[in-house]
Amino acid sequence: MPKAIALYSGGLDSTLAILVMLKQGVDVTAITFLNHFGCDISDRSSCSKDPFAASVKFGFKVKLSHLSDKFLDIVKNPKYGYGKNMNPCVDCRILMLKEAKDFMNLIGADFLITGEVLGQRPMSQRRDCFPMIDKAANVKGLVLRPLCAKLLPSTIPEDKGLVNRDMLYDFNGRSRKPQMALAQEFGLTEYPAPAGGCLLTEPIYAFKLKDLLTCISDPEYKDINLLRIGRHFRFSPECKIIVGRNNEENEIVKSVADSGDYLLRVEDFGSPLVIIRGKVTDEALTVAASLCARYSDAKKLPEVTVMVMQGDKKCYLKVQPASNEMLELYRIEKKAAVGVEK
Repeated sequence: MPKAIALYSGGLDSTLAILVMLKQGVDVTAITFLNHFGCDISDRSSCSKDPFAASVKFGFKVKLSHLSDKFLDIVKNPKYGYGKNMNPCVDCRILMLKEAKDFMNLIGADFLITGEVLGQRPMSQRRDCFPMIDKAANVKGLVLRPLCAKLLPSTIPEDKGLVNRDMLYDFNGRSRKPQMALAQEFGLTEYPAPAGGCLLTEPIYAFKLKDLLTCISDPEYKDINLLRIGRHFRFSPECKIIVGRNNEENEIVKSVADSGDYLLRVEDFGSPLVIIRGKVTDEALTVAASLCARYSDAKKLPEVTVMVMQGDKKCYLKVQPASNEMLELYRIEKKAAVGVEK
């Protein structure tokens, strides 16, 4: 029985690519690559309700692999450049194919599968890109793209008779109607709605990441993970202030803070939890306290008492809630929005 490794996101296209191969009697092992900029598979609100439900229903194995520092390196310095924002789509695909090939060799599989569709993504799913990506990843001829294979040159598994080319497809473009129709044929009824891509494709998130990497060449993963939440303010190149927007984000801030971090909140009022990261000065604490007061339920008071915590130590600052001018001066998101409009 032929064996294949499939790049699997849990989305419609990658799931269909696997089902097409299963129908041909191919033994498929799916591999899902994780990074700090994709959806959190433990958080059902950020992904599908269960991104791997199809693997249970249709009986294929899923392995998880975290790309970690390897992925961060290509985000910092992509050989093939970025998309519209901070998304190094070509470098990302090359990295995943390299990792998948290593796993393919490890378990003695015959070829690789992806759910890519010709013309669906403007940067990495073009006719001229596929061969370039495969060559760079050293997987030339080994990557079968079942959903658009009839529009592409024959691959090694097809030439060897491991796969019947007549049972492959010729999907093209951004429309998902052909995939949805095929899903119905397979009985695939639950799958996530099409997404725009990873967080790196989102303009505001990408701007916050660019700000972080500009100020800190080697950030901690805590700093990267905090980009997902809160209002972000840059006090100085060495100091950043993050304000929780709701109780859920306050709990995340609390969970990631260590004994050296400063946390601020307004007691006896509805209040955000504020964290300061980096080199903290007295002026930075005062600005953070003003921001905390501004986003608390005490924001209409002329003066607000803000509690400042660091480990077991606690003190209080009396400040005026931040003005609109202060928000404009320090807010990273506002600068991102202006950049997008340009």
